[in-house]
Amino acid sequence: MQDINAVERSRQIVKVSVVGIVTNALLAIFKAAVGLLANSIAIVLDAVNNLSDALSSIITIVGTKLANKAPDRKHPHGYGRLEYLTTVVIAVIVLTAGGTSLKESIEKIINPQTPEYGTVSLIIVGAAVVVKILLGTYFKKRGKSLDSDSLTASGQDALMDSIISISTLVAALIFVFFGISLEAWLGVVISIFILKAGYEIIKDSTSKLLGERIDGDFSKEIKSTINAIEGVHGVHDLILNDYGPQRLWGSVHIEVDDTMCAAQIDTITHRIQKEIFEKYQVILHTVGIYSINTDEASVKLRNDIYNSITEKHPEVLEIHGFYLIPDTHEIQMDIVVSFDVKDRMQFQQTIIDELAKQFPDHRFAIIVDSDISD
Repeated sequence: MQDINAVERSRQIVKVSVVGIVTNALLAIFKAAVGLLANSIAIVLDAVNNLSDALSSIITIVGTKLANKAPDRKHPHGYGRLEYLTTVVIAVIVLTAGGTSLKESIEKIINPQTPEYGTVSLIIVGAAVVVKILLGTYFKKRGKSLDSDSLTASGQDALMDSIISISTLVAALIFVFFGISLEAWLGVVISIFILKAGYEIIKDSTSKLLGERIDGDFSKEIKSTINAIEGVHGVHDLILNDYGPQRLWGSVHIEVDDTMCAAQIDTITHRIQKEIFEKYQVILHTVGIYSINTDEASVKLRNDIYNSITEKHPEVLEIHGFYLIPDTHEIQMDIVVSFDVKDRMQFQQTIIDELAKQFPDHRFAIIVDSDISD
């Protein structure tokens, strides 16, 4: 994604969307005229699809503008997720267009009509293919660079339209040279492609609204950056909440020596927050602290306990936050388990019972964490 601010990003998305509106509106006008003159259901449906693409671009503009509203008391994290909702609306439009075209095509199969193609009609359809390929490639490229799902979805839809237009052109040529009309049947195929594209768009956008797992490489990169800071001995429990493009808020835990004072810890946490924001534009509103024992006996005990757990339980993905309280002999630690573990409370008790038998001189306080990030 380009390193640009929110205002400039919004301006560029609007600019790209305007290109889409003008281009699709012109294509719709020409295709509708050609389709009506040639009595071609496939070309008319293609024109309708261009109108839905223009409407998608309008919705993208509206959604982008609303998403950039300043945070307020009711929505302190801003309105960025409206961009994902915009993509859902675009998907609904695509699905509606697909359903309508399927209905019209089936009706044409039942009551067929003979198309009448001319040279001008074929030239316009051929030109539309080239325009749609260029437009789709442009939208996808800009959507990726601007981190805009709406633009990317529109680009994917445009490339799909180019395939549909190619099919329409092939069907027209088949009719011209062989007298075989595939119009209505092609309309069914086109409708299925449109419905499939709409389903894929709505699936991806709703997944983001629900909250997806952090990208593994991104998660590892952030943890590596934090771990490189002096005084940090481990980075765990990275949680990032997506409030829209370029709006990531989260928290993380770090391990530090138990000999550190509050002033030293405060210096480290502020440095982490500053570096992560400057490098990744991620706001870490909380940097939690795990205190780790530095004496050799505690380190050996920690390794023995970790090995004991991982040898018996492959579903344990990570163990961290180990701390032995000297006065009470209580051991605190967190274990990260896979989602295959269904009864987490029972699993937690199983681990505690096993450790109590193996290390009877100690009591255990274990927290079971979810596999949130890599």
